[in-house]
Amino acid sequence: MQAEALWHEAPRQSAIRAETVAPQPGDVVVRTQWSAISRGTERLVWRGGVPASERERMRCPRQGGDFPFPVKYGYAAVGVVEAGPPALVGRSVFALHPHQTLFAIPADAVTPLPDGLPPRRATLAANMETALNALWDSGATAGDRIAVVGAGPLGLLTAALLARLPGADVTLVDVIERRRAIAPHIGVKFTVPSSAPEGCDLAFHVSASESGLETAMAALGPEGVLVEMSWHGDGRVAVPLGGAFHALRLRLVSSQVGAIPPSRRPRWTHARRMALALDLLRDPVFDRLITTETEFADLPERLPAILEGGPDDLAAVIRYPARLDAAAGRA
Repeated sequence: MQAEALWHEAPRQSAIRAETVAPQPGDVVVRTQWSAISRGTERLVWRGGVPASERERMRCPRQGGDFPFPVKYGYAAVGVVEAGPPALVGRSVFALHPHQTLFAIPADAVTPLPDGLPPRRATLAANMETALNALWDSGATAGDRIAVVGAGPLGLLTAALLARLPGADVTLVDVIERRRAIAPHIGVKFTVPSSAPEGCDLAFHVSASESGLETAMAALGPEGVLVEMSWHGDGRVAVPLGGAFHALRLRLVSSQVGAIPPSRRPRWTHARRMALALDLLRDPVFDRLITTETEFADLPERLPAILEGGPDDLAAVIRYPARLDAAAGRA
C-alpha cells in the first residue's frame, strides 16, 4: 500500500514524500481524515531546535528519521480503520502518528472516538491529554484562585478544565487582547499581563516566553505553585528566583505529558488517560479553538505561515482527501 507523509528536510524546509505501508500481524490500517499541528513543539522540530541532549526523549511515536533532519514528526491523527480486527474496521480512531495519508499501527495503539465526538475536534486530544496531566501535576482543587499565562490552544484547554473545579476562580493572561473573546465560552476571565491577578494559589505557564514565566510567578501568593508547561527546546530562559521567590516559599513544578503523575500511576494507564481526554472533547465549545484548516497537499507551502502563526491563530488542523488518486500511483 502506498501513502504520502510530511517530512522536514532541513531547517524551515518540508516536503511530501511517498511512503510504503506494510501492515504487520495485529496492526490496523488507518486512512487519515484529520491531523493537528502542535505549533510549539512542531515549530522547534521544523526549525531544527531540538537540543542534542533531548533527541531521544523528543521522539514521537512512529517517528521517521532522526533529529535534526530529515524527520517525519507529528502526534495527533484521526482516521477511519480500513483493515484490522472486525470490531475496529469502519471506526474513527485517534492515534499518535505523524502527518501521513495512510498508516499501519498496532491495534492497541489506537483509541476509538466516543459517540458524539466529531473527528475534526478529536485532533485536539493530544493537547487535552497534556492539559489533563498538568491539572493532575498541580494538585488544583475546589476554590483555588488560578492564573493561566498563555491563551494558545493548550492554555485554553488547561483553563477550561480548571474552570470545572467547584468554586475555582480562573483567569487567562495573554498579550493578545483579541483572545479575550473566547474566555467567557470556557467559563474563565481574561486579562493582559499588566493586569494579571495576584495572590493566586496556582499559576500555569503556557506561553513559552521569558516574560510569560515572570508574569506567572508574580501572580502567586505565599506557598503558591507554578506549573511550567512550556517547551523551550534549545532556548535558555531566565527564571526570576530573586525577589519574593524564597520569601514567599514558591514552588516551580514541571509538567510533561510523557509520564503519568506518580499519584495516579498505580491506577492510570496512558490508554485510560487518552480515553478520558477524548471524552472531555465532546463539548462543542472546543470547536472554537480550531482556527486554521489546511489541505494536506498544500502543507509544504503553507507550513511556514501555520507554524509562525498570527494573533488570531489558535489550533491548526490538516484535512486529508477521502481517497487518494490511484491514477497518480497512490492507494
